[in-house]
Amino acid sequence: MTSLKRIQFSTTIEAPAGVVWEAMLGEQSYRRWTAPFTEGSYYEGTWDQGSQMRFLAPSGDGMVAEIAENRRNEFISIRHIGIVVNGVEDTESASVRAWAPSYETYTLVAVPEGTRIVVEQDVAEGSEQSMAEVWSRAFEVLGQLCENPLDGPRT
Repeated sequence: MTSLKRIQFSTTIEAPAGVVWEAMLGEQSYRRWTAPFTEGSYYEGTWDQGSQMRFLAPSGDGMVAEIAENRRNEFISIRHIGIVVNGVEDTESASVRAWAPSYETYTLVAVPEGTRIVVEQDVAEGSEQSMAEVWSRAFEVLGQLCENPLDGPRT
């Protein structure tokens, strides 16, 4: 079994939770703030609790997930259950079962400065430092989308 470690990242964005939520999940703004992870990344599906999502790179490869929980403007939990390779979903191979399910959660909390976002994510041991660097860049872009009204969330 692949060894996973739960890591946590957080930032404060000077905007109300509703603005941050829309920027995080809106189709076009999602593409912008997730670019530090994979340039051109996108999703297919809806953020409704219980629905299936695909988080994909421009090649079409990526992750298969389910929305485990969705409390609008407060909390979302993504249960990663498999991968997509060459357009084919794999949720049952031994290599996928070694790490699935894994989780990624986002908690939004109102603070005097705006909204505090806390992200918890299950990652492979040894990738913590690289993930910290990427999350730092992603939070910077998300903050710009939320705090700059001329560049704000576009869903």
